[in-house]
Amino acid sequence: MAVSAQYSVTIRVELDARQEPLGKLTAAIAEAGGQLQGVDLVPGAGGEGKRVREFTIDAADRDHWERILRAIGSTRGARVLDYVDRTMQMHRGGKIEQHNKYPLKTRDDLSMAYTPGVARVCMDIHADRSKAFEYTIKKNTVAVVSDGSAVLGLGNIGPEAAMPVMEGKCMLFKEFAGVDAFPICLDTQDADEIVRAVELMAPTFGGVNLEDISAPRCFEIEDRLKESLDIPVFHDDQHGTAVVTMAALFNALKIVGKPIGELRALVAGLGAAGVAVTKMMLEAGVTDIVGCDRTGAVSTERADYQSGEMNAAKRWYAEHTNPGKVGGSPAEALDGMDIFIGLSGPGIIVGDDLEKMNDDAIVFAMANPTPEVMPEEAAPHVRIMATGRSDYPNQINNVLCFPGIFRGALDAGAQQITEEMKLAAAKGIAAVVTDDDLAEDYIIPSVFNREVAPRVAETVVAEAKRGGVARLNEETGTFQAVVDPGG
Repeated sequence: MAVSAQYSVTIRVELDARQEPLGKLTAAIAEAGGQLQGVDLVPGAGGEGKRVREFTIDAADRDHWERILRAIGSTRGARVLDYVDRTMQMHRGGKIEQHNKYPLKTRDDLSMAYTPGVARVCMDIHADRSKAFEYTIKKNTVAVVSDGSAVLGLGNIGPEAAMPVMEGKCMLFKEFAGVDAFPICLDTQDADEIVRAVELMAPTFGGVNLEDISAPRCFEIEDRLKESLDIPVFHDDQHGTAVVTMAALFNALKIVGKPIGELRALVAGLGAAGVAVTKMMLEAGVTDIVGCDRTGAVSTERADYQSGEMNAAKRWYAEHTNPGKVGGSPAEALDGMDIFIGLSGPGIIVGDDLEKMNDDAIVFAMANPTPEVMPEEAAPHVRIMATGRSDYPNQINNVLCFPGIFRGALDAGAQQITEEMKLAAAKGIAAVVTDDDLAEDYIIPSVFNREVAPRVAETVVAEAKRGGVARLNEETGTFQAVVDPGG
């Protein structure tokens, strides 16, 4: 039974001050399987001869709370008053809010921030709309857009239910890169309506982060928006995963000493992330990749390709990968592979299947919360293991990518995030792990490493300049004029 902060609870307990049973309570909590994180006295609470303390405890689930509450309540001299679900409390009223940068205390303040002074700024932007990057929030603002159709491991739960995730994403943008992000959850799953909605709101934002939109619609939506907008559009489920996976791979290869061009790679799970990881590996020089979906290995010889029933994304996959026309399940396709990348679900393979891989095998099993194969099971058979979980070494987590890559794109005034910028971001993440620190259990930096976002931003800005997509004029600090797509 694994306890977790997601089931953290604060229990308020009234204690008999004359025989305060604090030691007995902590022992009862431990015996019930709770992990005590803190005990605080509540000043002024409790009647005569009574004290009130708050116990903060991590648990495994809601049922576990009941066992802990019973253990506390059955301790002589203790009475449970109430308890608070700390995760739900954190979300009450939302997790983000807007703050003004300047005070509005005088008539002059109002005249400059609003009417009449604001009219001068409006007319400057009307004459040159690129000045919106200088005189509005646009330069530092990203829209986090979802339709709620593919939320985390929860599936199609709708826009309202997706809001807590999008708010959390906005918190990460602000915390790690200083980017002001706003959650936009749309009440439609029609690709045309999503594209049009984002196009209509685009003048407000400096970038668009698409999030938790199901495949294959996410590919079409991103492609169309990249074509129609003059600001970066980035589907994090695809490209964030791909960037961090590549960063981990770059460092893993330093340890095993294999050239990237000679790798044989198996990708299990060909949704948005699996396709994007594959494209980045191809871009980086991996030429022998096999992808498996629920039916098995994808190739031009598979029946649904031959019949035309395979969707467009997988048709592309069949035509650009699997040069040896490998068939079969993921377990069968593992034979002779150097790396396994799992973006599917639990139990896809077992530890013994990994025996078929080449020496110094690399396994990135990223299904959450349960990987395709557990690290304990894989350990005897692989050199390097990574997962998407925080409780094992080498966590491959998108937060290492998206704050920094948008920070860099915004700072450069980039009109798009190119494939080269994504590869630069991957190399920036990898470089945070120094040669002295690099090890089998440390190929990727911690999500809390504050060096990551600035390093990623720096590499992205440099690549944007090199690739000619940066609009910022460093001499004047202004942006180049934006050409109206409509002429």
